[in-house]
Amino acid sequence: MSLIGKEILSFNASAYNSGTGEFIEVSEQNLKGQWSVVCFYPADFTFVCPTELGDLQDQYATLKELGAEVYSVSTDTHFTHKAWHDHSDAISKLEYIMIGDPSQTISRNFDVLDEAAGLAQRGTFIIDPDGIVQAAEINADGIGRDASVLVNKIKAAQYVRNNPGEVCPAKWKEGEETLKPSLDLVGKI
Repeated sequence: MSLIGKEILSFNASAYNSGTGEFIEVSEQNLKGQWSVVCFYPADFTFVCPTELGDLQDQYATLKELGAEVYSVSTDTHFTHKAWHDHSDAISKLEYIMIGDPSQTISRNFDVLDEAAGLAQRGTFIIDPDGIVQAAEINADGIGRDASVLVNKIKAAQYVRNNPGEVCPAKWKEGEETLKPSLDLVGKI
């Protein structure tokens, strides 16, 4: 079942704020009032996951400039996130919030839980300030994601939100032409 256009479900979780080095509590309310990127991954101390989280860190400043906060989520605990942050060169560079989901509630809410393994799949979600899912991507375990595409997706989602009646075509970049769906465009694109 697609989550696009649906409001995120409630949750409460402990997290490690890698930017401040503190443990914090996070709920669905933290994902509202701003743009949010929620990046699920299978597990700490693994192989593809640190490359993805490091790549997400490389985009973090740009995402923040766009008014988006980043949250990574795995079924590990917030304690495990801190230990990984303290012992991995790649993860020690992270500045965003790492949510622990040992109850698997958040992974279930976003429909990315691999029930047999008890781990989250590689899912990325863009959530608007109202808590509505605007974009989702889910990859198989062996396929790492490219965080740079999030920048353009958020720019497009923000444009569409701020310009009702307009849509962004494939490969749209900020400042390029958009489309206004109408009877006049049918069959002409």
